[in-house]
Parts: sequence; C-alpha cells; structure tokens
Amino acid sequence: MQSVTINSKSTITYNETPNEMSKKQKAAVLTGSALGVGAVFAVIAKRNGYSLNPKRILNTPLKDLAIFKSVESATSVNKPLEMGDAWNIMAMATGAIAGGFISGAIVDKENITAKKKEALTQLLGNVITPVTCVSLIAKFYKKHQTKFEEFMPQIHSKKMSEKTLDKVNKFLKGIPNIIATLGALTAGIFTGNKVCNFINEKLYHKKCNRDVRVSDFAPHIDDLCIAISVTNPESPFVSRLSRTVPPALVVPGYNAGSARD
Repeated sequence: MQSVTINSKSTITYNETPNEMSKKQKAAVLTGSALGVGAVFAVIAKRNGYSLNPKRILNTPLKDLAIFKSVESATSVNKPLEMGDAWNIMAMATGAIAGGFISGAIVDKENITAKKKEALTQLLGNVITPVTCVSLIAKFYKKHQTKFEEFMPQIHSKKMSEKTLDKVNKFLKGIPNIIATLGALTAGIFTGNKVCNFINEKLYHKKCNRDVRVSDFAPHIDDLCIAISVTNPESPFVSRLSRTVPPALVVPGYNAGSARD
C-alpha cells in the first residue's frame, strides 16, 4: 500500500497492484479447484470399485487408497485407476476449472468476464486440445511403432553390462515417441491458445491477446503418462507418476478462478 496526502486533514490510500487478489480470495479459489478435482476423482474411484465410505477409507492402508495405488500394489479386487487416460484427465480438469471458476465468481464478482475468458482458455486451450493432440499422436505412433524404432541406432558394446545396454537401447528406441509427444503438446497448447483468443474476441467483441504462459504447461504430467504408456503400458514409473495428475490439474482451475482484467 502507498499513501497520498491530499491535505493536512485527509489521506487517501490506494493499492499499487489493484489486480492482485487477497490471500483469502486466492485460498477460496484454490479450495474450489481442489474440491472440483476431488469430486470427479471420487466418481471415477467409485466406478472402479473403490469405497467412498469415510470409515472404510480411514481403515485402508495408504498404499491401497485410490490416489496412491499403483501397479506394484495392484490386487484382483482393486486395480490402479487410469489417471493417464484422456477421458479421465478431461473430466478431472473440467471439475477443477468449474470449481475454481465458481469459487472465483463468488469472492471476486467484479472480474467475472475475465474468469469466463480464462476458463475457456484453460479448458479448451490448455486441456482438451493438447490432450487430444497427444492422444492422437500416441495412437499413430503405437500403430507404426516398429517402423519408428527401426530408424534408431542401437549400441553394441562389451564394456557395458547387458542390463545397462538394454536400458540405453530401449531409451534410444523411445526418442521418436518423446519428440512426437513434445511436438504434439506444444502444438496443441499454442493452437488451443489461438483458437480461444479468437472465440473470446467474437464473444466479448474486444481484442484478446492472451499469450501462452509457463503455467499453461503445468498440468501436462498427464501427457507424459500417455506417451510413456504407449511403449510400456505396465510401467511402474508411469503408474506412480499418474498419481500426481489430480493435484496437477488444480492449476488450471486456480488460474481460471483467479483471472482478473
């Protein structure tokens, strides 16, 4: 805050950063986004045989909870949730953005238009378009996986152990998949951003030049899961990494709810 003295009897104070939300408002938006993700996650867990009974949840070991269960602790009763699945990702992202937007609209009504624009950008530009692009590329790569891998050189060395050599050659074979995923992700985010700017301009009749931000890439752990699962669907690493997808999807919800003109 900075004070400006008008005369000896009166002082006007103003905020140097008027577009900054208060800590309470930010906390409300963050909570709303987290609740949105949690609600959708609960539905997905229920559909996959997990109990939502609070008592049963409290009596369940952490490794067997839906959010923590991986292929390493899988049983015939409860299998790990497919958090890297495109439809699950989009559903949880929608929940996060809805929760963030609603809570933001309640605590910050004056900037509702900015939140509508950002909600569209987050859902269509930063989730649906990139995830769709990565999923399509993943399916294409899987169909032609053998051809792509044949182009990659393989190392033959007696100085390296067989186990190390196998890991190195496996990584080399996966390079085309990594390049394709990063390309699809980047193209999806930038294309989605342009499309959303165009839509927002038509809806609100005002020039919209919302640039791509670093935070736009934050929720895309899911795309990494999609890419790796193409070549190694039963990978324990992918299973463990996918557990971080729900918390990561809180980011687009928070961005939507905290947007201001």
